[in-house]
Amino acid sequence: MTDHFTKNSHSAPILFPYEPDMYWQRMRAVIKEELRELKNKSADTTYETRGMTFKPLYKIAEVCTMFNITKPTIYDWIKHGKLKPIKIRSRVYFLSQDVENLIRYAADENV
Repeated sequence: MTDHFTKNSHSAPILFPYEPDMYWQRMRAVIKEELRELKNKSADTTYETRGMTFKPLYKIAEVCTMFNITKPTIYDWIKHGKLKPIKIRSRVYFLSQDVENLIRYAADENV
């Protein structure tokens, strides 16, 4: 029984077709790849919640990106009543219905 295992031998019973060092190297590579993909997915600005088909609130930066405008323009729209801000703690959001109405209004003006 001691013939199979000696002090200097690093061989293990064959459970998988890789040497242990190679196995752990491949496992690290797979984990790094999965983390990279997860990071890329989390960079997306829309969040899906089970049962919800739309994003209920938009940040100022998201509205600026949608309309290709700057923050001062958003503040001007708030001042003139085109958008109604919703304040949650110290952050400002806009309801998706208000943003959709503004999109429809802008589309009607351009037609």
